Amino acid sequence: MRYAVLGAGRQGLAIAFDLMKQGGARGVTLVDVDRRTVLGGARRLRALAPGIPVRAVARRLEGATAVGLLRGHDAAVSALPYRHNPALARAALEAKVHFCDLGGNTDLVREALTLDRAARRAGVTIIPDCGLAPGLGNVLAAIAIDEVAGARHVRIRCGGLPAAPRGPLGYSLLFSIEGLTNEYTGEAVTLRGGKLRRFEAFTEVEPYEGPRRLGPLEAFFTSGGTSTAPWRHRGRLSTYEYKTVRYRGHFERVRAMIDLGLLSLEPVDGIVPRDAFHRIVGPRLLDPHVRDLAILRVDCTDLRGAGVRYEMLQFHDAETGFTAMEQTTGYPTALVAAAMARGELRPGAYTPDAAGFDAAHLRALRRRGLRIRRIPIGPGSGSRSDRRRA
Repeated sequence: MRYAVLGAGRQGLAIAFDLMKQGGARGVTLVDVDRRTVLGGARRLRALAPGIPVRAVARRLEGATAVGLLRGHDAAVSALPYRHNPALARAALEAKVHFCDLGGNTDLVREALTLDRAARRAGVTIIPDCGLAPGLGNVLAAIAIDEVAGARHVRIRCGGLPAAPRGPLGYSLLFSIEGLTNEYTGEAVTLRGGKLRRFEAFTEVEPYEGPRRLGPLEAFFTSGGTSTAPWRHRGRLSTYEYKTVRYRGHFERVRAMIDLGLLSLEPVDGIVPRDAFHRIVGPRLLDPHVRDLAILRVDCTDLRGAGVRYEMLQFHDAETGFTAMEQTTGYPTALVAAAMARGELRPGAYTPDAAGFDAAHLRALRRRGLRIRRIPIGPGSGSRSDRRRA
């Protein structure tokens, strides 16, 4: 298979590495606007997976340039900031190349999903929102919903954290600052009482007890984590919600910044506060040497509280150098890209939780080193078969 990976940052390299190691790649085109970044990324990939050609391209992906670059590949993956994804999906469709991305902004995901009819006609698969959350969390929820007879409640909790609290926010930046502030603002869309409910992001904080006694944690609403799932499951589920996990104290400090307008997009004397926040705070939160962890918990229960939990606790990989966030975001996305390239997914535009992934998909994630456990919860297991182990 020939793959194009758009974006040579942290997640992009993890995606490309997995495609080279387990995605059947016979060649990867790595693209980034920054020449130094893409050349350095290509060198790292060649060292990690020798023998598989990596073509490094320093180019801005716009219009006909993007279409021409994508042609000839079996699948393309966007690890660029979410704002680029709808245009790249259209370019992939014109080039007749399967396409997936990391998503994160539900309005832009919906824009990509409008390509469904054209994608089906062209025999092309387009799957946005393939990362960790949104992405893997929603896929595990879909698997759990199929397992639990009479499923009514889905609650997803997820967080990428330094291995110990760091700095004034107890946090280190593990992906783009633009993605972080996008999650911290806007609205969280949920199902509650079977009805669509919208909550301001960065509200409804609650204590959270994570695995392995990680210390005091908290969880709160952020935007984008549920993706389109609340609409998809309306009429079947009573609850579908997502909250982000951080070390305790993070919420109070960042909430104060939000209330002071520091993440606003409204200009003040010609200055956009959020842009200034990105430039000032971003570098101070970024530590390339940080050792991190990623937490994901998906609970699916029936009316009695019986059901199943999928839980993951992932750590930095010393062998490859990939962080927990890079692994848990990049590997699930690469797995989707490989399935598209092999022709295993139906044409059209849809999110990964609508792809029909099952226990085989979960086994493939585990083969990539993702430590995902299945735990029956509540009275009995509530699953269609207590002996079934995804």
